[in-house]
Amino acid sequence: MLTKMQKNLVVPGRKKPYVMAHRGNQALCPENTIASFQQAIHDGADILETDLQISADGVFMCIHDSTLDRTTNASGLVSDYPLEKLKTFSAWNHRQGFEKETIPTLEELAAILPPDVALALELKTDAFLNEDIANQLIQALQTYGVLNRCLVISFSKARVLTIHRLAPDIPAGLITMSGLRPDPDMQIVGPFWPLLFLNPFYMKRAKRQEQIVCPLDPAPEPRLWFYQRIKVDAVLTDNPQITCKKIRKYENN
Repeated sequence: MLTKMQKNLVVPGRKKPYVMAHRGNQALCPENTIASFQQAIHDGADILETDLQISADGVFMCIHDSTLDRTTNASGLVSDYPLEKLKTFSAWNHRQGFEKETIPTLEELAAILPPDVALALELKTDAFLNEDIANQLIQALQTYGVLNRCLVISFSKARVLTIHRLAPDIPAGLITMSGLRPDPDMQIVGPFWPLLFLNPFYMKRAKRQEQIVCPLDPAPEPRLWFYQRIKVDAVLTDNPQITCKKIRKYENN
């Protein structure tokens, strides 16, 4: 269970910086698959991050691209296919041994989420600007029993604010490649990691604004010493197995 998420991300029993598994463990498994998420849980990730697209019949699907071409054995837009058809495609992403993996639904991911692990949802489509769709997502999270440990993130400020305005207890996070200062409207900020070096006062300002900081850095190992020093709240990683081990090593030194 998470508490006071709108001001302070707390994962009980776990230490900061939290490890956010970027599309699960995509270093060892195809991204955004149940295998990838289960591997990340096994690795010790504190937060699972996934991307959300929407099927033709309105089901929330865990897949990064708007098209199927890169990560599945099919082609075309995710939004052109109903769930039943999407489930016939392999989400193997050309990884041998994972041919039976399919595109998970948000419900399937929520079903395997441990009670002490949070869920970060990257909103990948402007459909989330529609309040009816936003309310459907909020209701789904409530039904799945994970609403109190979810956060929404995006490169689009408008998408996350649509959700946050309707459900203020769901923190909104902005990922940015260029913002030298943390956006004061956000509860979570995800600056591209060089920005933290370019602006040494970034963390101080974010803490003053009671914001959660998770740098956009899917291969963070060379900079973990820096993140530990400036006390970021979470680190993103493509390989939570390695990142978790490295963080524990730093903690024990």
